[in-house]
Amino acid sequence: MTKNNGNDRQRYDDIIHLPHHVSEVHLQMAPGDRAAQFSPFAALTGYEDVLEEAGRLTGERIELDEDAKIILDEKLRMIQEQITARPQVEITYFVPDEKKAGGTYNTAEGWVKKIDRYGQNIIMNDGTKIPVGEIRDIKGFWDR
Repeated sequence: MTKNNGNDRQRYDDIIHLPHHVSEVHLQMAPGDRAAQFSPFAALTGYEDVLEEAGRLTGERIELDEDAKIILDEKLRMIQEQITARPQVEITYFVPDEKKAGGTYNTAEGWVKKIDRYGQNIIMNDGTKIPVGEIRDIKGFWDR
């Protein structure tokens, strides 16, 4: 380590007053971009995502009693009987959350393209696949 004895200023006297170099090839960086080079390291990368996920609300699945299940079975039977007529229906069903307990209730509107008894799904005209076990309610032509 050298001791500063005041001679450092004299060492650079020959270049201290030269004009600043401007590249003919590269554009000059904007002051904001130049300052961003020296911004602090983000040690908590992903922290905002974690907070957002924790704050996202999910609802509980409502378990249907036996009477409600019988009524749904009857509505599915009526839809199956009328499937070629493409009756309009509105199906409310539970979608489990992929990341935490609970989920949300969605409603699909349209006509039922197919009832897949083997896979236990209802396929709507727009391609929406609804698991029969997640259905909460069905409204349709019999309600009008």
